[in-house]
Formats: sequence, C-alpha cells, structure tokens
Amino acid sequence: MRYKNIVEGIFVKRLNRFIAIVLIDGKPEEVHVKNTGRCQELFIKGAKVYLERSNNPNRKTGYSLISIYKGDILVNIDSQVPNQVVYEALVAGEIKEIGQVSYASREVTYGTSRFDIYYEKGIEKGFIEVKGVTLEDAGLALFPDAPTLRGTKHINTLMKAKEEGYKNYVCFLIQMDNIHRFRPHHERDMVFADSLYQAIRMGLGLLVYNSKLSRDTIELGDSGLLLSQTYN
Repeated sequence: MRYKNIVEGIFVKRLNRFIAIVLIDGKPEEVHVKNTGRCQELFIKGAKVYLERSNNPNRKTGYSLISIYKGDILVNIDSQVPNQVVYEALVAGEIKEIGQVSYASREVTYGTSRFDIYYEKGIEKGFIEVKGVTLEDAGLALFPDAPTLRGTKHINTLMKAKEEGYKNYVCFLIQMDNIHRFRPHHERDMVFADSLYQAIRMGLGLLVYNSKLSRDTIELGDSGLLLSQTYN
C-alpha cells in the first residue's frame, strides 16, 4: 500500500499514547501516533521519522507518524496497516503457504471474537489473525511488546474454530525488512508464548513475513523466517 503526502521529521518526545512532538522543518508539531503500544526502543529523541500529512481541516493534528528509523532500520509503526498489507497479498495470491483464494473478506466475527481475515479456497475455508511486529533486538523480531490478553484469546479461538473444520493461520507481519528470526516474546507474556507454541503443535498455521518499506510504501516481503521454540 502507498501513503500520501509524506514529509520527513525528527522525533522529539511522546506526550501520551496518541500524541508526540516532532520537528518538521525545524518547527515543533504535535502529531498523531498510529500505534498505542509502548515502542520505547523506537521513540528516541533525534530519530528520523516519516509522517503523513492530513488534508482534513477538522483533525486535531495535521500529521500522523507512520515510520521511524531505529539506527539504519526503517520501522513502520502504523498498527492499522498490517491487516491491509496481508489482505492485499492474500487476494493477489502472494501468501505462498495458502496460494490463490477464491474469496476473502475482512473483520469477520466468529463467536465472541473478530478475526482480521476470512478466506475460502475451494472447499477449504478459514480465518487469519494478523499481528504487526515492531519490536526487534539484534535481528530477532519479538511479539508482543506488552502483555496481550486479546492475542491469547485470538489464538485459543482459532484453535476452537479449527476443531470445527476451519483451516486457520496466525500471521506475524514484521514491519521492517532484513529480519531473519522471530519468536514470541515470552519475557513479556509467557501465557501468549505458551498458547502459540501449543497451537502450532496442534496444527495452527503459522505465517511470518518481513515487509518491504520505503518512505511512502509498505508491502509484503520475504517469508521463511526461523521460529525459535526455546526459552533460552
């Protein structure tokens, strides 16, 4: 997908979950942060950022912070974009583990949960839950960056649906490029990590993809990342 009206800035500080101060052309501006997660390792004073300028005169802020450099690594922090990237790739037949689907829709309810994507492929049907990953440590991508009861619920509900014949997947979209390893962040949420590993052993499909990034685009990248299944 492609963003519009991209401008460059320098990160100053985060005021709260939704607002940060960024220097744009040397002038401090309050901007909307498109990720309510902690992202403490990313929001460093002086970091180069990209923002999307809004044309809506009624908005409280004129810009949205969409990506930030961690050293020389560009990280997309937009928590709304992973679902769209994976959906577009699925419809285009670019998810190699699934192939070309005959039908797909977004935000579909199952029981008391809502999954990001529902798909059909011949007689096969299933759900895909997408998780965006922005936490990286020495080339290792980690999820989550904070405890996630909602994430654990999604894993458990995917397994319940599997018992009813659905072919389900959890997809981790790493919102940066050139990452070669991934694992659940058991140091932050052991319950989620245990639930994920158990679900994989019981047949839940696992998708892990990098992203291809530029200042104004994000697309599905490479797969085949190594999943570490140890707590070492």
